[in-house]
Amino acid sequence: MRAVFEVLAAQPVLLLFLIVGFGALVGRIRIGGVSLGAVAVLFAAMGLNAWSVSQGVTLEIPASMGDIGLVVFAFCTGVIAGPGFFHALRTSYPMMLAVAGILLLAAVAGVGLGLWMGLTPVEIAGTFAGALTNTPALAATGGSAEATVGYASAYVLGVVGAMGAVALALRHSRTDTDAPVPIVDKPIAIDTTSLPTATEIARRHGNRITFSRMSAGEGPAEAVGPETAFGPGDVVNVVGPRDEVDAVATELGHTSTIDITRDRTHLDFRRIILSDPQRAGRRIGDLGLRERFGASIVRVRRGDVEFVGTPDFELHLGDRLRVVAPTATMPEVTAFLGDSERGLADINPTALGLGIAIGLLIGSIHIPIPGAHFSIGYAAGALVLGLVLGRIGRIGPLVTSLPHTAATVLAEFGLLVFLAFAGTKAGSLIVAAIVSGDVLRLLGLGLVITVIAMLGVYLVMRHVFRVGGTRLAGVVGGAQTNPAVLAFANGRTGYDVRVALGYALVYPAAMVVKILLAQVIVGL
Repeated sequence: MRAVFEVLAAQPVLLLFLIVGFGALVGRIRIGGVSLGAVAVLFAAMGLNAWSVSQGVTLEIPASMGDIGLVVFAFCTGVIAGPGFFHALRTSYPMMLAVAGILLLAAVAGVGLGLWMGLTPVEIAGTFAGALTNTPALAATGGSAEATVGYASAYVLGVVGAMGAVALALRHSRTDTDAPVPIVDKPIAIDTTSLPTATEIARRHGNRITFSRMSAGEGPAEAVGPETAFGPGDVVNVVGPRDEVDAVATELGHTSTIDITRDRTHLDFRRIILSDPQRAGRRIGDLGLRERFGASIVRVRRGDVEFVGTPDFELHLGDRLRVVAPTATMPEVTAFLGDSERGLADINPTALGLGIAIGLLIGSIHIPIPGAHFSIGYAAGALVLGLVLGRIGRIGPLVTSLPHTAATVLAEFGLLVFLAFAGTKAGSLIVAAIVSGDVLRLLGLGLVITVIAMLGVYLVMRHVFRVGGTRLAGVVGGAQTNPAVLAFANGRTGYDVRVALGYALVYPAAMVVKILLAQVIVGL
């Protein structure tokens, strides 16, 4: 095998894709209904490198490859979570403070136990970084051999412990109260004589519903505009969350047995992909579809999540739109929006390249603190920029977001590359830790830090903040600042958007706190 390992050592690109392919294959194996998914790439890389080191050959994937994978993953994860992040931020900042407090508690316990065990502050700081799987925190310690051995010794338990917390959180996902309410449409027969308009009704229901069409008496179906008034005998099709649609039916009349969507003679509907960059990043109400074509967007499907097409909903490239329009103008509407499959896969290289570049610059800024300085790191900088650009959607003529499908694919590819790199690096370090003879003490200390941090996050988020199991899985990954944990949670939930949102919510704060704490520990 030594000859094989020597060939792989000389061909890092071959090594990278071999690890990705083999690890992904292992990750598909299900034991007791559970599979590792993408995180198996990490363990496959660690195992392979530990084996090669035992044969006298060290397998290495260049750090630049790992950095590329990490920043692409972080930026695209930010883009995916951006639209919901800033809304959640207004109400969830106490969660960030709680995570920071839990990490501080883990650091205090780690220092106390480490000093009692006879470890140096540098060894404790490295073990702290490994137990919380945070490479920038290791870099903040100075990256000495002592710190690196502590990091490597605790790293595996840090990953496994966080995966255990994710699995524990997902046991409660079936009872989540924050699950997206299914979007339905229902024909309603109008009984009220108050002649309400579409805008008035939508406003009374928090602008969570819209109307796709109406039929007055025996007449043909017509499009509904903002000022359309509904009178007795009309039948209107309402679209929105099930509970709101039922409330509208009770308010206006009763559910009708007449399905007015079947008549497509004068008014048609179809699913159209938004692929024209000029329309992306704009709100539905700003497109002027009603004025131009007599058309309306009643539903938007982004990834696997469906939204109501309200006037203030901001569209992204690759969104799949349910459009209702007069039969005669439907071809014009289709051309106006694009309707090209390429819209799903357009990686928007301008936003991708410039966004990551600016994120890297932000991550490299040195922030002074008493007696030292720190930077948040490339990954956190790319994530923050991704969140901002994903939320903005457009700056003048420049579209700043990526289609959900393209962002998801890029994020997963970047993650796989980073996991392969991290695994080969950690594999050789763990061998060194075992040879040094200090591994048992370092393992014990790392286990205590990991348990305090992960169990603390789980208990506080679950029982104090009442976070649902699916989002909590993402919060655990964000608190651990580890893409492998996010990959594990995504694999178990089918890439539920709440996982990415929970991850992005606490990741930046957790990253900064870990870096600061590592520097404080070294200075003791």
